[in-house]
Amino acid sequence: MSDLGGRRARGGGGAARRAERTAVSIETARFITRNVPNFEVLNDEALAIIEANAETVLEEIGVNFVENPAALDRWRAAGADVRGERVHIPRGLARKLCATAPRTFTQAARNPERNVEIGGRNLVLAPVYGPPFVRDASGGRRYATMADFNNFVKLGYMSKWLHHSGGTVCEPTDIPVNKRHLDMLLSHMTLSDKPYMGSVTAPERAVDSVEMSKLLFGADFVDQNTVMTSLININSPLTFDGIMMGALEVYAAANQAAIISPFIVGGAMAPVTVAGTLTQVLAEVLAGVAYSQLVRPGAPVIFGAFVTSIDMNSGAPTFGTPEASLITYGAGQLARRLGLPYRSAGAFCGSKLPDAQAAYESANSLNMGLLSGVNFMLHACGWLEGGLVSSYEKFVMDADQLGALHGLARGVDVSENGQAMDAIREVGPGGHYLGCDHTRANFKEAFWRSDLLDYKPFETWDEDGARDTQALASIRVQKMLGDYQQPALDEGIRDSLTDYVARKKASMPDAFM
Repeated sequence: MSDLGGRRARGGGGAARRAERTAVSIETARFITRNVPNFEVLNDEALAIIEANAETVLEEIGVNFVENPAALDRWRAAGADVRGERVHIPRGLARKLCATAPRTFTQAARNPERNVEIGGRNLVLAPVYGPPFVRDASGGRRYATMADFNNFVKLGYMSKWLHHSGGTVCEPTDIPVNKRHLDMLLSHMTLSDKPYMGSVTAPERAVDSVEMSKLLFGADFVDQNTVMTSLININSPLTFDGIMMGALEVYAAANQAAIISPFIVGGAMAPVTVAGTLTQVLAEVLAGVAYSQLVRPGAPVIFGAFVTSIDMNSGAPTFGTPEASLITYGAGQLARRLGLPYRSAGAFCGSKLPDAQAAYESANSLNMGLLSGVNFMLHACGWLEGGLVSSYEKFVMDADQLGALHGLARGVDVSENGQAMDAIREVGPGGHYLGCDHTRANFKEAFWRSDLLDYKPFETWDEDGARDTQALASIRVQKMLGDYQQPALDEGIRDSLTDYVARKKASMPDAFM
C-alpha cells in the first residue's frame, strides 16, 4: 500500500509539473518605478520664462468656459475677472489653487494586487483610447464593434506589461451613442480586473460611471478611494467646453481622478515653436487643474499633454518627431515643478499599417515617454493611423515592447550580484560565461525576452513560413484570445451591474448622434 501510494504521489507530482508548464499564465507586471533619471531639456531660466508667460496668458488673454454658468460662478467667487464666458485669472491664483491637488494617488483595481500608484517615479501603462476604426490582418480596416471592444479588453487583461485596462479602447459604432458607455464600462468591469477609466462624453455618463463603480466596489469604498481615471480634453487653444467640464465636475466631486489634457497639434491648435506651445499647455493645465480644485480641493488630477505636430503639406498630424519630443520633455519638467503627476506619450504613429514607419515612430514616442518622467501613459499600445485605428496586431506588438521599457527603467544593478566579480574570477582570461555559476543562477531573469519577435536561425525561420512581424502578431492575437480566462467576479455584483445597464438602456430611446 505504501509503495502504491508513493508511486501515485510521484505520478501526481509529475502531472502537476506538466500542468504547470502548459498552464496559461495571466501575469501582470507591477507598475514601473524608474531607477533612471529624467531627461531635462529646459534650464531654470527657460522654465521661469515659460511659467511667467503662462501666467500672463491667464491674466491678460484669459480662457473660455463655454456653456457652463456654474463654472463662471465658481471662478467669480474665487476672485477671477469674468467677462461673458471669458475668465481672466489673476497672476498666481491658478497656481495657488493647484496646490491642493495630490502629488501622488493610488487608483484601486477590483483585484487589489493590480492597484496602481500614479505620480512620483512611477509609470503606469494603459492601452489605446478613442479610435472609431479597427484593423486586423485578415479583415482590414473597418468600423469598430462591441465585439472588437471586448477583444481589446481581453488582450489588455492578458498582456503582462500593461498595468491598466484603459477606457475607450475603440469606439463600438454598433451600439447607440447614448448607451455604448454602459456596455464599455461593463466590459472593463467584468472581462478584466485591472484599473479602468470612466466615460467623459456627457456629465450624465460620468454619473453612470460613478454609480456602476459603486456597484462593483461598494459605495463606501468609492467614497473613500479613487477607482477611476478619466480623460478631460481641453479644446485648445484656451477653451473649456461644458461637456468635458461637466464630466470633470462629476469626477472631482466624487474624488475620482481626471487627466487635464490640452489637445495640441503644433501649428494648428498651438504655436509652431516649442516654447510657445509649452506656454499654452501650461496655461491650459493650470486653469483646468485649478478648476477641479474649486469643485473639490484635494481631488486627484493629472497634468496632461497630448502633443503632435502637423505636416504643413497635407495638414495631417505627425508623430515621433523631435519637436514633439522636446515639448513632452519640457512639459514633464513643468509638471514636476507644479507638483502634479504627468500624462503624455504613447505608441504614437501616423502609419496606416503596423509597418516600419509605425515601429520607428512608436519606438521614438515610447522611449521619450519613459525618459520624460511620464506617470500615466495612455495609448501605450494599439495606436495606428494617427489615432483613428485600434490595430489588433500593433496592440500585441506594442504591448510586447513595453517589456523593454520595464527593463530599461530598472537601471543598473550594482549590488554584489550585479557586479558579477565571482563570475569574472571564475571564468578568467579566455574562458566563457555560459556555464559558470553566476550565469546559471541569473540567466532566467538576466535579459528581457520578447514573446513575439523572431530570433531563429534563417533556415528555421524560412522553414516556418518566413513570417514577418505582423504575421507573428496575428498568431499571437489568436493565441491570447484563445487562452483568455475571465477573472472571477461575485455573481451578485455581476447581476447588479447587468441590471443597472439594462435599466438605463430601457429608460431612453436610441440615439446615434
